[in-house]
Amino acid sequence: MGLIKNVFSEEQREISALEKEAKKVLKLEPQMEELTDEELRNKTDEYRERIKNGESLDSLLPEAFATAREAAYRVIHEKPFKVQVMGAIAMHRGDIAEMKTGEGKTLTATMCVYLNALAGQGVHVITVNEYLAGRDAAWMGEIYRFLGMSVGVNKRELSPRQKRDAYACDITYTTNSELGFDYLRDNMVTRVEDRVMRGLHMAIVDEVDSILIDESRTPLIISGGKKNTANLYIQADNFVKTLEAPEYETDSFTHEKHLISGDYDIDEKTRQIMLSEEGVRKAEAYFKIDNLYDVDHTQLVHHINQALRANYIMTNEVEYVVGDVDGRPGIIIVDQFTGRLMPGRAYSDGLHQAIEAKEGVEIREETSTLATITYQNFFRLYEKLAGMTGTAKTEEEEFLNTYNMKVICIPTNKPVIRKDLPDEVYGYKKDKYAALVREIKRLYEKGQPVLVGTIAVETSELLSNMLKKEGIPHNLLNAKNHAKEAEIVATAGRPKMVTIATNMAGRGTDIKLTKESRSLGGLAVLGSERHEARRIDNQLRGRSGRQGDPGFSRFYVSLEDDLMVRFGGDKLKKLFEKVGDEKIESKTVTRSIAMAQKRVEGYNYDMRKQLLDYDDVLRRQREIIYAQRNKILESKEIHETVHDIFDQTLNQTLEANATDNKKAPIDITGLCKSLEMMGMQEEKAIHPSELEGKSYDEIHDFCLDHMWNGYEEEIKLVKEQFYPFEKTVVLRNIDRNWVQHIDMMDKLRGSIYLRSYAQNNPLQQYVEEGFDMFDQMNKRIVREITFFLLKVRIRQEEPESASDEAKRRAAKKAADHRKPKRSAKKKKKKR
Repeated sequence: MGLIKNVFSEEQREISALEKEAKKVLKLEPQMEELTDEELRNKTDEYRERIKNGESLDSLLPEAFATAREAAYRVIHEKPFKVQVMGAIAMHRGDIAEMKTGEGKTLTATMCVYLNALAGQGVHVITVNEYLAGRDAAWMGEIYRFLGMSVGVNKRELSPRQKRDAYACDITYTTNSELGFDYLRDNMVTRVEDRVMRGLHMAIVDEVDSILIDESRTPLIISGGKKNTANLYIQADNFVKTLEAPEYETDSFTHEKHLISGDYDIDEKTRQIMLSEEGVRKAEAYFKIDNLYDVDHTQLVHHINQALRANYIMTNEVEYVVGDVDGRPGIIIVDQFTGRLMPGRAYSDGLHQAIEAKEGVEIREETSTLATITYQNFFRLYEKLAGMTGTAKTEEEEFLNTYNMKVICIPTNKPVIRKDLPDEVYGYKKDKYAALVREIKRLYEKGQPVLVGTIAVETSELLSNMLKKEGIPHNLLNAKNHAKEAEIVATAGRPKMVTIATNMAGRGTDIKLTKESRSLGGLAVLGSERHEARRIDNQLRGRSGRQGDPGFSRFYVSLEDDLMVRFGGDKLKKLFEKVGDEKIESKTVTRSIAMAQKRVEGYNYDMRKQLLDYDDVLRRQREIIYAQRNKILESKEIHETVHDIFDQTLNQTLEANATDNKKAPIDITGLCKSLEMMGMQEEKAIHPSELEGKSYDEIHDFCLDHMWNGYEEEIKLVKEQFYPFEKTVVLRNIDRNWVQHIDMMDKLRGSIYLRSYAQNNPLQQYVEEGFDMFDQMNKRIVREITFFLLKVRIRQEEPESASDEAKRRAAKKAADHRKPKRSAKKKKKKR
């Protein structure tokens, strides 16, 4: 109890501190109201001047917030409430403002964005999709423009020049994925002027839980270079379709399931699948091999595993849909947290191709990874990071550990009067859906607007068909018709409106009620099942009861739901064997659902943490490579750097030719041979006799001077023109080796878990082997650059003599004379 008291008192202290600061902002309201539009606009220049003179953003906060607040009222006729000012202060401090749906998060952000944009380094406002980025930039952008600030929108289809202009603005609206890809692409350019970004100063993330938690399991990957593997996927798919489904028995004591027959085994909790012993035997017979797990068949095992996942784990219209991709049937991923389609995205590691084989659509060729980063590591690159959402408190530990952001629950402007009713729980899905449709029918006849939330496209269409049979008109909002989203959401709060929606249900937009809808009881939110994350359930509930509106929410659950099958346990099944088809409201069931959700959240957190732990290894390497790259890119010339590269290569060569003999520490004959192979020309080669009797350091200095002087001699006539070429050679060698290294690290990570069988820590092994591979890559880079530059030969073309030029002109004239000529008549006729 003492611990709970401390937690609540700590939160109360946070809220009190924010309230105290917000009152300072509100106190300036009369002062700001007296200013003319021009005087209010001039405040921006005044604040910028004060920042230049050393004043901090924190000391400017009350005035800047009051300025933005007054500007909002004059431009869009909305003035932020005290709680919105509190939310903006929390974000300015680099934390997350948790504000209930309808509390005006978009307007809240304007004060924080304005203050931080005064620093002149750019503020990125990040949303979940381009529609919201464009909408908010147009809507809130008017406030910033009124105050003399520039606003840009970064979209996928923009050219590099347009993107550069968008990022050069004081405030840039963009999506998380486009931002991440622009960062990766900027670190692949070979000219400074081809970059589009100007640094990562501050980001304010809208729907922060969706972007920093839900999407963080999917790394950003830029691919290229095609691999021809389509046939392997088709063969693996044909094989797994011949397999027999598993049968299980449950241990009466431990309640654990054990495989008793079948060719593959599925772990419901982790969604993992593998061949059983019988399945392995069938694979060896099918592919005519002796041992499936022989090292020569690693690729085949990989393809079989992905085919198993595609056929028996991934479900059409749940994880993906078959739709139009570039004018041809293809696989489009469905975002599991929002229900939105994600065109242009693909499952990695060949899973996408395995699903294409399963569905019988054209298999797109696999590609190699050119650059990659996780959202966790990308967003941690920002000097300052803040966010806002309606649901983040359940994930506060992760936000704190990963991003160092606290979640501050901002009070609502008006009390929430929505009623959250207990779940209705059934044994079977059919009974649950029947009860749900009965309730929809009752509410429709009453006239009360209804929003039905579903997890999958499949469920939304099933309920839609059931409502059609009952003659209940309704709107269907899922990944297949999301184009009508804004229109459907705009009307969802009217009387007699029934809307079925996947989790995308207007996230970022409010369902507004009419006066009649309020009198009928407000918006009724009905969930067709519980989501594996409590946040998503809370988001669905939050569609109702905005700004003190009435409404209620209820979830309909069955023991056949995925969540209950994976984590519900057998005790509940026994309970329903007694009850039969009747619904039940039980504290045991409610507790079981909450525990199941916590378990899944725990699993998902562990997955994200593991992804981050492994990517942290690559992050450190990425930072070193990108820093080296940027230093080279931003230098006018890198001739001195090339000298250092020659030195590093020579050190490697000396090390390779070192002996244990103290008198002759270097194998001189071997060293001369190595230098010759490195590309030194015969006439400039070092003879062993020139090195005899010299110490290690003397040999080093002699060889380095000899190499460098020979190189300088070769390029002396074109030295100034040659410098850009040096830069290109260095960058291309870094890039090529880095791409190969990423691919090798990916393969290492895919196989490292096998080390656990030898009682080794897979992550520790990955760190150690990854470091060795990185070290080898760096050595390879300097060696390849040295080899390339030492092999350079400068050829100068002789100037053309007067007689040569006369001969060339005569030959051209003769050739022109021989060409067939068309008459004017023919030309006319042809027209």
